[in-house]
Amino acid sequence: MLYREILVAVDGSRESMRALEHAAALARSEHTRLTLVTVVAPVSVAPVPTLTSVAGIRGAYGEILANARDAVPDDVGVTTVLLEGNPAKEIVGLTRTGRYDLVVMGTHGRGRLAGALLGSVSRGVLHCAQTPVLLMPVQKGRPEERLEPAPAVVPRPVVT
Repeated sequence: MLYREILVAVDGSRESMRALEHAAALARSEHTRLTLVTVVAPVSVAPVPTLTSVAGIRGAYGEILANARDAVPDDVGVTTVLLEGNPAKEIVGLTRTGRYDLVVMGTHGRGRLAGALLGSVSRGVLHCAQTPVLLMPVQKGRPEERLEPAPAVVPRPVVT
């Protein structure tokens, strides 16, 4: 058995559900368990978060986790974890427990420039996790369109 426990990060997006489907198929073929994790990011939108808004946000993330759990086939063992904090840091922290053999997650496919400027959860996990990470890319267009490589981005020099 190559994997004993697979950690799957879910956030309700189409990409994370594709990652979950792949992880569930892998878990089924490897006779292993899944742990689904979602992370409630810090509430910074409201000037002063109220208990109602925080509870509502936790509830929404809990629903995402429950929907993901329900999508896993009955013959695959699954547990769920709901954490709070910086998503990349929390997921990496779970990998450092030594319990997981693989992390599976989606990527929003923002591209090199946006990824460099904005950063992303998948990028942070990929670079900091101590276990292998499997990223599911965004599916765009028809299959034959996805076979063409993305154009290279060459920054132009800034003249001042």
